[in-house]
Amino acid sequence: MMKGIEDFQKLSQTNMDVAMKAFGEMSKGWQAIAAEFSDYTKRSFEDGTSTLEQLMSAKSLEQAVDIQTKYVKRSYDDYMHQLAKVGSMYAELAKEAYRPMEKLMHTGR
Repeated sequence: MMKGIEDFQKLSQTNMDVAMKAFGEMSKGWQAIAAEFSDYTKRSFEDGTSTLEQLMSAKSLEQAVDIQTKYVKRSYDDYMHQLAKVGSMYAELAKEAYRPMEKLMHTGR
């Protein structure tokens, strides 16, 4: 009877350790994703502000259209790059969070 209780306690402790490792990995991953979004937002705001200043000093309609066109293309390209980057960060987050559980399943403990 005592052996069963000890085994149960050991299993419970192992499961708790795995859960805490997974939580720690997820926490680090979410922090990295939040920092990435923060950096992107800052870059995007700075680029928009710079473009507005350029538009205000445009000497012709043609120059203003050129500035706006380049801004839209740059913004789109940066946004698509950001989506790909954050998507891979989410995938890596899932892998890292699952790794402790995968290890537990392979060892049979």
